[in-house]
Amino acid sequence: MAGKLRITVVKSRIGRTEHQRRILDGLGLKKTNQTVELEDTPAIRGMIKKLEFMLRVESA
Repeated sequence: MAGKLRITVVKSRIGRTEHQRRILDGLGLKKTNQTVELEDTPAIRGMIKKLEFMLRVESA
């Protein structure tokens, strides 16, 4: 799984659980519509899986 992922927050973090907010912080996402590019690793994939309903993920 070499490569990068472009991750964008598409839903607000308001009203989310503390656990979900910490995952967003771990991904480096603070605001709605913010995008980050991260390495494609199993740890990052696991974090994305927990929040897939509020993220958009693309290959970079």
